[in-house]
Amino acid sequence: MSNISIFGRRKDAQPDEPGHRRSPGRTTAIAGAVVLLVIGLISFLVWQNETFASTDGGHVAIVRNGGPFDNTKIRQVLPASSGRSNIGYASTLHKYPTSQRFFTISSSSNADSNESVSVPTADGVSVGIEGTAYFTINTAPGADGNYDVLKAFDNAYGTRTFNCPGGGAKAIWDGDAGFSCFLDQIVEPVINNDLRTSIGDVRCQDLVSSCSLVQNATAIDPSTIGAGNVNLGKIEAEISSSLQADLNRTLGGQYLGNVDFNLAKVDLDPKVQAAISEAQASFASVSKSQADLKNAQIEAQANAAKQRGYAACPVCAQIDVTKALPSGITVYAPGNSNLAIPTK
Repeated sequence: MSNISIFGRRKDAQPDEPGHRRSPGRTTAIAGAVVLLVIGLISFLVWQNETFASTDGGHVAIVRNGGPFDNTKIRQVLPASSGRSNIGYASTLHKYPTSQRFFTISSSSNADSNESVSVPTADGVSVGIEGTAYFTINTAPGADGNYDVLKAFDNAYGTRTFNCPGGGAKAIWDGDAGFSCFLDQIVEPVINNDLRTSIGDVRCQDLVSSCSLVQNATAIDPSTIGAGNVNLGKIEAEISSSLQADLNRTLGGQYLGNVDFNLAKVDLDPKVQAAISEAQASFASVSKSQADLKNAQIEAQANAAKQRGYAACPVCAQIDVTKALPSGITVYAPGNSNLAIPTK
């Protein structure tokens, strides 16, 4: 009997019947297509990530070729706040900051050895310096619109790594950590040299007036108070003017600009400071004794003058004695010191 459906048509064979099973070749083809689609999607995403890049508002990027069949020369420059641009597959991006950078040195014993400096003054006193150098990298294009200075800087310093104080090495464009390694190895020695040159031309007491206590064993001249601040300002100006030229001469090009140095504090050696504190205490003690002696001399001179006045005017002496009597005493007998008649 034929297999007829309720609608009057013959039912097709069920899927599990041998004549209607899906062929293995068709299943394999579908699976292969799905795999190829996934691989293609992943490849596209990787290609997008490796081929396109952009910069934020605080960086300019040097793009270097990096593909398997490319050289490593500079391909292009992405200005700050650039849109997403095609930089070529597997190219590397060297980002440089456009904002102000700074390097701080400290005389504190807790500071990193690469960030602390002690320099001698003209009279041989070792002083610790605390200050900050501010500067910017020359990331601006030239008049022709090309970034020749930045490209030269990247060729010289962006293609190498710099040793870091904590160990290891990083490239200058490898984030803040890499830039700090560059500062420690290249910039910091130049700053220290400028400090030694500038501080070595002045005496300790021209920087810290209390130095005169242990050098000359004399009290501080009040007229020199505040002079150290003036000298610090002069040193700041000298370092700021010389540091930019010295840095760029060391680096080999006009790579850094807007250099300014802020000299925050001058610290004395702990032994020198202890000697100054002892001298200050001694001078304070001497000053007190001198003041007491002066007061005694003035009081003696006043008493002598008063005695001479009483000798010339005996009545005046009696009047002063009467005035000095306690309240309520109205009768006084000079010949008998024990006689005193109260008023009531």
